[in-house]
Amino acid sequence: MKPVWMIAALVGAIGAGQPWVAFGQQKADLGKREYDANCAVCHGVKGKGDGPWAGYGKEIVSDITGLAKKNNGVFPFARVYEFIDGTQVVKAHGTREMPIWGADYKVKGAEYYMDVPFDPEIYVRARILALTEYVYRLQAK
Repeated sequence: MKPVWMIAALVGAIGAGQPWVAFGQQKADLGKREYDANCAVCHGVKGKGDGPWAGYGKEIVSDITGLAKKNNGVFPFARVYEFIDGTQVVKAHGTREMPIWGADYKVKGAEYYMDVPFDPEIYVRARILALTEYVYRLQAK
């Protein structure tokens, strides 16, 4: 039999519209987490190209908040995804392998799921999709 407090917590969480989030915690935002960990250092917290490392390379860091505006108001989702996974080469991002995040995510996935079988492509796609969706949310209105 389940303890009463567990049932009450589950019912309360479902009522709040967040069934898998414990009380006192915020819903995880994978896209934001990935952006903050991998992109904000150059593109800045708000995507304006003003991150702390923005001035260190040869290339000018893009303001990624205007991608949709430059594309007639339509966010270029597939193109952004390809920039992140390395299919499209961005000079400022370096070679295909570094620091493009697709290869980095494969390594992280292999480390995390070391003891269980997993599909590294699904792990990588999920992270890149979340990151691409977050860049979409950064677009200027």
